Amino acid sequence: MPITEFLVRNAREWPNDVALVELNPDIKVPRLTTWKEYELIQPRSEVAFRQEITWEVFNEKANRVANMLIARGIVKGDKVAILLMNCLDWLPIYFGVLKTGAIAVPLNYRYSSDEIEYCVNLAEADVLIFGPEFIGRVEEIADSISRRRLLLYVGPGCPSFAEDFIQATSIYSSQEPDVQVDDDDYGAIYFSSGTTGFPKAILHKHSGLMHSAIMEQKHHGQQKDDTFLCIPPLYHTGAKMHWFGSLVSGGRAVLLRATTPETILRAISDEHCTVVWLLVPWAQDILEALDSGEVKLEDYQLDQWRLMHIGAQPVPPSLIRHWKDYFPHHDYDTNYGLSESLGPGCVHLGIENVHKVGAIGIPGYKWECRIVDENRKDVAQGEVGELAVKGPGVMICYYNNPEATEEVLDKEGWLYTGDMAMQDEDGFYFLVDRKKDVIISGGENIYPVQIEDFLHTYEPVSDVAVIGLPDKRLGEIATAIIQIKEGYDCTEEDINNFCRGLPRYKRPRKIIFADVPRNPTGKIEKPLLRERYGASFLVASENEMDHKAN
Repeated sequence: MPITEFLVRNAREWPNDVALVELNPDIKVPRLTTWKEYELIQPRSEVAFRQEITWEVFNEKANRVANMLIARGIVKGDKVAILLMNCLDWLPIYFGVLKTGAIAVPLNYRYSSDEIEYCVNLAEADVLIFGPEFIGRVEEIADSISRRRLLLYVGPGCPSFAEDFIQATSIYSSQEPDVQVDDDDYGAIYFSSGTTGFPKAILHKHSGLMHSAIMEQKHHGQQKDDTFLCIPPLYHTGAKMHWFGSLVSGGRAVLLRATTPETILRAISDEHCTVVWLLVPWAQDILEALDSGEVKLEDYQLDQWRLMHIGAQPVPPSLIRHWKDYFPHHDYDTNYGLSESLGPGCVHLGIENVHKVGAIGIPGYKWECRIVDENRKDVAQGEVGELAVKGPGVMICYYNNPEATEEVLDKEGWLYTGDMAMQDEDGFYFLVDRKKDVIISGGENIYPVQIEDFLHTYEPVSDVAVIGLPDKRLGEIATAIIQIKEGYDCTEEDINNFCRGLPRYKRPRKIIFADVPRNPTGKIEKPLLRERYGASFLVASENEMDHKAN
């Protein structure tokens, strides 16, 4: 059955229970307009913007969206693009699209106007639904994309080139649309992160969405009384698939539009969150705030918080060990996945395996894994190779790109991830690095993640990225871009002395002190770093070689 059936069930069984809360600490509103029961206590005070909807309202909103789209001619197989920041409208719109039998096409909110146009064209989207943050970007391309697409605007002050979404949906029925959606119908197109160029469109069936929901609940055991804190963007498979555990269990979720340590802990405390998914930078920021005394645990109610899990990128083991210093009672899990496997969970550590911190884990529910060489033959246990996965969430294809599909998906259903990994004697998989990020220096393979994990154990280091930069003699050299914690002094000599704990060939040959850029899902933007430092470094390297020759 499609995941929309879970929404229908929740609305029927728990109509008045809160399904979603939107919390934005950066917007202040009078307390009177938010919680009227406090009027007599603090009539003039302000609180963070907060609103909520029940499961019944959630389902009714989705039905109005579906019935409006159907009235506009949207049918099975059509595509509806969604370009919104996290908000209470996001998931009802997504589910409304699914209820029509159309394909939901979430878009990255960091896309430029050119990228938005590229993606809606690649996916052949028939509708673009967008929010106020994107008026300028959509206006730049409105003339070219509106000729064959419906543009719907969600928010106040509808621009002249679009139609008001709220007005458009308000006149339609909140009853279930008369559309039969099956597991084998196409359900969603997600886009690759685009770290190697323009993103690819990844097509999935409803059966994959359903499996992700069941798998998430099995992995993390969400119950009706759990509250999930969702901070990452909903356009990404990671955030949404983790929220699917709440959908299955009928539990509450909080959409937090802020990422500072204080706002995260305040949301967990005030909303009584029990399950929290963090990206590595946010977990690091919380630990640094606790270490410095900027944030104190005793200021928050956190006893109910039972699970912290992390994914979307390699997790430094030192971070989790330090986390356990402050939160020894927390269950911990890490999840590995990619949009081509419908997000996190094809490999996961499991809360019972915290002794294996550093591993990405074992195959997830109904998944298989292999590590293969360049000829796609299994390597011996303990050897490094490319990780391949197979399971119910593997993509159908890269939409409109058969050549790229053939490169990563074989006829037996194995998806070749491009990630280098190894399996230890206990059957646990360890991520070594992206295949394209491996540094070959003087004939030696250097895996940046291993160096990054080592440098993360150095107290002054807040964040680090290791990339290969061109070298005329060695081909490439390992270069560490290091972000230092506020209040710490650190020199290149300090880093070099600390790196004596690494084998000589793994030691970074160049140190750059700078901020480490990450995308919205927490991944280091290494192509950007190579572009930023590569050309200038090659010129400097050549000048140095010429100087030595003279």
